Amino acid sequence: MTDGPTDSQAGIDAVGDRTGGELDPRVREHTAGEEQEGIPFIGAGPGDPGLLTVRGKELVDDADLVVHAGSLVSSALLEEHCADAELVNSVGKDLEELVPLMRDAHESGRTVVRLHSGDPAVYGAALEQIDALEREGVPAYVVPGVTSSFAAAATLRTQLTLNGVANHVAFTRPRGKTLDAEDDHVAEFVEMGDVTTCIYLGTHAVSDTMDRLLDRDGVDPDTPVAVVYHASWDDEDVITGTIADIGEKVEAAGYRASAMVLIGEAATGAGYDRSYLYGDWANGGTADAENGEPDSAADAASDTETTETEADD
Repeated sequence: MTDGPTDSQAGIDAVGDRTGGELDPRVREHTAGEEQEGIPFIGAGPGDPGLLTVRGKELVDDADLVVHAGSLVSSALLEEHCADAELVNSVGKDLEELVPLMRDAHESGRTVVRLHSGDPAVYGAALEQIDALEREGVPAYVVPGVTSSFAAAATLRTQLTLNGVANHVAFTRPRGKTLDAEDDHVAEFVEMGDVTTCIYLGTHAVSDTMDRLLDRDGVDPDTPVAVVYHASWDDEDVITGTIADIGEKVEAAGYRASAMVLIGEAATGAGYDRSYLYGDWANGGTADAENGEPDSAADAASDTETTETEADD
């Protein structure tokens, strides 16, 4: 067992210059769905325990120690899956405290799980913990979860990508203490028109964000906006409006955190075009050169398979 403090920053620095050609060899040894050696960093999903993945549930159910992201992980999930485990809230703990805690528990033979909200790949801080742990000789890996923008879309009964409405999705956050103004690209995404802009970590700044959008000539103030508070939780709430009025509505509701903001026409689930997937392409229809449809049944089948693959991404 390794005793004493850990130099977490050294673990981060050690991989700082790694390039695509220098990937960790385990990248090609395991798929994202496999159970691996070490501490799993599990995406707990948006809140509802039923939206925890099957792999995540199996690992959490067997854990002796669960280090979780505080109130961002619903108490219902912790009660249902972690009743027999020791629970440690990670809020307020830095790397120099968290890494030795998990390292020592793992090296003493305990089954350790790190539980993040949503999916660790989206605005999480999982990688720096993993790199710091691995510098201490403790392997770790990620188990994906359902991110809150997906749960919000399900609640709204819509899609983030919608034929004829939104061809792109942007995951972003507004300027603030951890993001400088020049790195805030919310307005640029909204101005593109066919983008569903998903704003994380921005509940407290909805009014300010909308005010900045209204100052842009390329932004339509009537653009739909949906704000889903605690998507999939028992106290879930949905507020809808436009760029012009959503700020006042969110302020009136009193929400300052834990809401997903979706900007764009796709938030309404209306105005879309029928897709080719279940139209002429599926039936092997005659080509329409202007619309770019396939000119043979074989082409239709090929393009349909491609479309289905892309639709799952």
